[in-house]
Amino acid sequence: MKVVVVEYDPRWPRMFEAEANLIRGVLGEELIALYHIGSTSVPGIMAKPIIDMMPVVRDIEAVDRFNDKMIELGYEPMGEFGISRRRFFRKGGDARTHHVHIFQEGSEDIVRHLAFRDFLRAHEDAAREYGALKRLLAERFPDDIESYMDGKDSFIKELEARALALYKTM
Repeated sequence: MKVVVVEYDPRWPRMFEAEANLIRGVLGEELIALYHIGSTSVPGIMAKPIIDMMPVVRDIEAVDRFNDKMIELGYEPMGEFGISRRRFFRKGGDARTHHVHIFQEGSEDIVRHLAFRDFLRAHEDAAREYGALKRLLAERFPDDIESYMDGKDSFIKELEARALALYKTM
């Protein structure tokens, strides 16, 4: 997969909403909430142009019965894909367009994702620094997604710790 980081695109929220409506139709009454997460959810930040979505469901095990409907929408079911109690779907093949990270209500991963997103939205300096790091790593590792991800890891963990500390005091 080619690593590409681009300037913020003001169409990303509309792209999220259009796809969110499709996901809502698939998950139906199992769905509790659906959030736009990841860098495309932070106005002004540079990002890989992949819309990350986080549906929250009543029962994570029930999600497996929606695989065929997700496939009809162009998604590839990936199971937990490295995170316990998550269901992950990706769309777009090598030119990925959407990621869907589904968690069950009460999962700490929900708080982690929302805290990180909200921290970046509220702290433009941190968002700019994160975007610049991603751009640098994409230029350095255009054909190596693993090295790109590894290069972001310590920065993300530091920001995430700060974000969670703030989030829990709210």
